[in-house]
Amino acid sequence: MSKISLIWKTKDLRNRLLWIVGLLVVTRILAHIPIPGVDASALKNALSQNQFLGLLDLFSGGGLTNFSIAMLGVGPYITASIIVQLLTVIIPSLGELQKEGGEQGRLKLNLYMRYLTIPLALLQGFGTIRLLQSQAGGQLLHSFTSFQWFLTLLSVTAGTMLIMWIGEIITEFGVGNGVSLVIFAGIVARLPFSARSIVSFYDPSRLPVFLGYIAIGLLVVAGIVLITEAQRNIPISYARRVRGDKMYGGVNTHLPLRLNQAGVIPIIFAISILLFPALIAQFFVNAKSHALAHFAQTTITFFNSQGTYYGIAYFVLVVLFTYFYTAVVFNPDEVAENVQKNGGFVPGLRPGKQTADYLYKVLNRITLPGSISLGVIAILPFILQKLTGTRALTLGGTSILIVVAVVIETIKQIESQLTAHDYEQL
Repeated sequence: MSKISLIWKTKDLRNRLLWIVGLLVVTRILAHIPIPGVDASALKNALSQNQFLGLLDLFSGGGLTNFSIAMLGVGPYITASIIVQLLTVIIPSLGELQKEGGEQGRLKLNLYMRYLTIPLALLQGFGTIRLLQSQAGGQLLHSFTSFQWFLTLLSVTAGTMLIMWIGEIITEFGVGNGVSLVIFAGIVARLPFSARSIVSFYDPSRLPVFLGYIAIGLLVVAGIVLITEAQRNIPISYARRVRGDKMYGGVNTHLPLRLNQAGVIPIIFAISILLFPALIAQFFVNAKSHALAHFAQTTITFFNSQGTYYGIAYFVLVVLFTYFYTAVVFNPDEVAENVQKNGGFVPGLRPGKQTADYLYKVLNRITLPGSISLGVIAILPFILQKLTGTRALTLGGTSILIVVAVVIETIKQIESQLTAHDYEQL
């Protein structure tokens, strides 16, 4: 309570938090502006029975449930960011822009992501609508005329760009990642409906199963906190330096390397990749080539069923994206160079390349258990479903992971803002 009181008394931070809350409310309003032409109750029923559609709804923050203009959420923008990040590895010019371009390079890459989001939103919008039209024997969503297709795709693309813009504004306030907070708001907004659903279908005979899921949920939350907070401290010593009649340095500190440097981003990236093939396959379901149509239908069935192979693919992607995004956000060469410039060194190691190699070695070793733990939590609902034969009564591992990780990261950024404010007062 004292921390909340301090936040409220800090005018600048309070205003920023109020703006963020207001913008998140706007995203919830957008998620409830429907596009005509769908049976809302039938759509909600289809989403509750299909885990694949449920993941789509997760990214849209509930916008898909209402068939709203925000039905795609930030999904296309996330896919665009993945593509651009991969291209920085493949295309040397983009790689140099990211490494040496500074703030201007970052802004240019963000501009490329925005441009790429538009065609991806059109593709994903078409694929999602075709997927909904194929559900429930075509009774869920009627066939569209050319004008309806134009109007609907224009609406959902505009909705995606608007939510993307809101997410970037939230990020600029310096309190949490905007895209993660938008997804977080969508998950939290569904909690009352999930609780009501559990209560309405409560059966005393299933009380042990219900209590078991609660216990597992608490253990998962504790595990996520442990993974998020765990870090390896690299000792750093600073040599004494004399400038004029004053002496600087001569102190020992540490460089914290987190077990999970990538945060919740690998989960979001992995889901985006897994959702994309089924959406693209919708374009070829009615192809004239029998082999192509069969392959498209098999792809859709594979990702809809979410069986054992889907779980394995999900786990592998989470592990790979954890390593990939860790390499993007933490560059040992730059860290070693900055430490050397400030007169620091790791005891027993030479500054420069030897220090960078040591950081690479440690980072790779601690990322392995972090990525595996992240992957296990992500596929935990699939494991429970196989063991118990029933779907989890609580939020899935992905939802819990996003909520807990976003809360922890946001709290840390708020505390850093409070610390910076205290220094400014001195």
